[in-house]
Formats: sequence, C-alpha cells, structure tokens
Amino acid sequence: MLETARAFRRGATTPTRLVGELLERIEQDSLNAFIGVDHEGALSQAAYAEGLLSARPDECILAGIPLAVKDNICTRGLETTCASNMLAGFVPPYDAHVITRLKQAGAVIIGKTNLDEFAMGSATTSGNRGPARNPWNPAKSAGGSSGGSAAAVAAGLCLGALGTDTGGSIRQPAAFCGLTGLKPTYGTVSRYGLVAFASSLDQIGPLARSAREAALLFDAIKGHDPRDATSVARDYPPTPLDALDLRGVRIGVPPEMFGEGLCPEVERAVREGVALLGELGAEIVEVRLPHVHAAVAVYYILATAEASSNLARYDGVRYGLRAANPQDVCDMYLKTRSQGFKEEVKRRIMLGTYVLAHGYYERYYRKASQVRALIAEDFRQAFAACDLLAGPTAPLTAFELDAMADDPLAMYRLDIDTIPASLSGVPALSLPCGFSEDGLPIGLQLMAPAFCEARLLGAAITFQEHTRFHEVWP
Repeated sequence: MLETARAFRRGATTPTRLVGELLERIEQDSLNAFIGVDHEGALSQAAYAEGLLSARPDECILAGIPLAVKDNICTRGLETTCASNMLAGFVPPYDAHVITRLKQAGAVIIGKTNLDEFAMGSATTSGNRGPARNPWNPAKSAGGSSGGSAAAVAAGLCLGALGTDTGGSIRQPAAFCGLTGLKPTYGTVSRYGLVAFASSLDQIGPLARSAREAALLFDAIKGHDPRDATSVARDYPPTPLDALDLRGVRIGVPPEMFGEGLCPEVERAVREGVALLGELGAEIVEVRLPHVHAAVAVYYILATAEASSNLARYDGVRYGLRAANPQDVCDMYLKTRSQGFKEEVKRRIMLGTYVLAHGYYERYYRKASQVRALIAEDFRQAFAACDLLAGPTAPLTAFELDAMADDPLAMYRLDIDTIPASLSGVPALSLPCGFSEDGLPIGLQLMAPAFCEARLLGAAITFQEHTRFHEVWP
C-alpha cells in the first residue's frame, strides 16, 4: 500500500491502471473472496483519485488505493447482502460512515467480500455464497467471519480491506492468512451503516499486509460520529507510523491463554515471538486473567441474545425477503425467516431467544453480564502491571473447510483467545509470527488498554521490522 502510494507519486503507475489490473485478476479468482465487484464504480473512483493526487499529492496517502469491504457494511448503490438470502437484492441508499471516510480520503472501493451469514461464524462457510478459501492452501479455511476480506488481501486482489470483529472475526482470519488485523477500541470507529450482529461487541477494523498499512486505514476510519450512540467523542490524533522503542515497555503474558487445546506449533511460534519482543527491549512479565476461562460461555450468551434482538427486524414487512403466498401475517413471518436464514443464524437466534426468555434471563443473561464485568476488571488490573498483553490469536492454524461443519461447539471454542478482548472493549491486533510445518501462517495477538492503538501498532511495527513474516506471500 505504501509502496503503491509512492509509485503513484513517481508516475510509475496510475490508480486507473492498477484498478483495471486488479479487476482482471478478481475475474480469475478461485478463492471466492468476493461477493460483488463494482467495476464501473471502481474505475470512476480511480479517475477521481487521480485528480486528488494532482491537486494534493502530499495529503491524500490513500488516494487511488484499491480496498475491499466486508459485505455487512452498507455501500450506497452497491448490493449489501451479509451473505444471506434474507438481504438478497438489498441496495442501501446511503454509505456507512467508514465508507464515507474512505471515499473522502480518495480510496477506491473495489468490491464487497464474502463472510459468514450476518457475520456469524469462524470459517466463512455459513453464508449463501459458498466458502472463502485460504490463499496459502485453498483446501483450508480463510477464517471467519471476515474470511473474504482476509483472502482478498492475502491473494493480492486488493491492497487492504475492512472487516468486522465481534468475537475475533478480524484477528482470526488475519492469523490464518498471514495478515495484520486490528480490532479497535469499542467506540473508536463508528458502527453507522454496519448491519448489526451484537451491538455491544461489533467493531469495524482494517486488514492489511503490515502494521503500518493497518495504521493508515485505521486513521482513515476512526473518529466520533454523532449518528452512532456508541461512538466516543474524544480527540483522535494521527497514529504514528514509526516503530515503538520497546525499552521499558512491559509485556504481560497470561498463562490462561496458553491452556488446553493450543496447538504445539502455535505455542512455539507465539512464545518465540514474545521472546523476540523481550530481546528488542521489552520486559516480559506474567500476569493473570483469572476469569477468561468463562469468556466463550459469556460471549455466546450475550452475543446470541443481542443477535436475537437485532435480527428480529427481518420479518418480511419492511425490507429484504418476503415469502410468497403466506396464509396470514404469522405464516409470513414464519416462512420468511425460515427461508431467509440458514442454520447457524437460526441456531444463534434460538439460543439468544432462550437466554432472554422469562425465567432464564436472570440465570443466563444477567449472570453472563456480571462475569463480563469481571473479565473487564481482569484486563484493567493486568494493564496496571503491564503496557501490552501478548498471546496466541487462535489455538490452531487454518483447518480444512468442512472440518467442523458438524460440530458448532468446536467452532465456537476456536474464539477462545480473541473473545476476552472483545468482551472488555480493548484494542487487539493479530500479526504473523511464524509458520507451521505445512507452511500455514501463525498469528501473535497483542492487546492494549482502551484507546492505546498507537502503542499497539507501534509495537507491531517494531516486531515486523525485525521479522519480515508479513512480507512472505502465499
């Protein structure tokens, strides 16, 4: 991305030429990374970017940079389906806040990427467009639910992408595809125009090849938006693109994140990554997160409850699918939701409705909310003793596409390392730290206190300057 921006300014290539080349490459894509491609719109945006580069070459770093966007983020005039039959044919009349910000920066939105239906999944296999395949091995999963965005960037079909992260859906695909993926602090990036899954957890963030490029995208989309009630009004200074001097930085390693189920290859690579951070000057300390063992259970109570509420709007009345020939209004609701949603979304709606039901709310939802507060307190106490936390992004490397199709609980447990930061609202980032014996990327996860993305990205830049794992292409 940065080299391309410099090439534009040298006149070595142009946005129109680059976008044309990528559109041709996407037509040959066998990874199923994209749901829709905006050929005319992308070329039009590229021509506009060339004007920006002529008028303000030093201000518009993202001008002409081709980006992809996960298909649960609204794009005016471009179909937004969430990989669901329920929203087939839905064309939003407005842009999400993050899309507006990217267009103002001159970026080119080249298309919409594949995902799990309504972002509910960890493999990009639950949607209606088929699975997104991993560029490192097409028989493997690209991760989920932002697997299409990750596959598109890793395969060189775009130079960066936006994903969404509810319980790890940016970080886990980044780990599987050898990318840098950032989940910002909750409230830092506006959710206006994001199709809601779990409103207290959803957050939009970037996927890129390097931490510097992720920082550029993060800077473009962050900031207060009065249309989003959860958007935090505060100063958002530019994120430095410099490496962070790690001398004196304390990095905490929670033993709870190296527990049962962690693949030995992943543990080895992550511990070697942490050791390198120590060699670069950081002080490695052990910290405890005593309640994170309950994080998966807490997440799948709270997230499904919110999903049940948010997805109640898809009833065949206002927009989206409406079943044909219903006998009455109740039959229309039943048929529409039965035909519109696939199995995983139905499962989560059922779970969420159950935990919110009279007689179960106190036992499940309220108790999960209380434990969520304990997990957030664990993080506050940990950050009193250290500046960053480090651990694995996922317990495994990319798995076979259908490996967990019949075991949803095993799929849920894959989020064990990413969910705690989501429940706490703190920023977290995955970056490549090595490879397995069969050549698949492994992700190191770094976490920071709220609104400390600059520290997080700076440490990642330092790590990448001394490893170069991010420069290896599939």
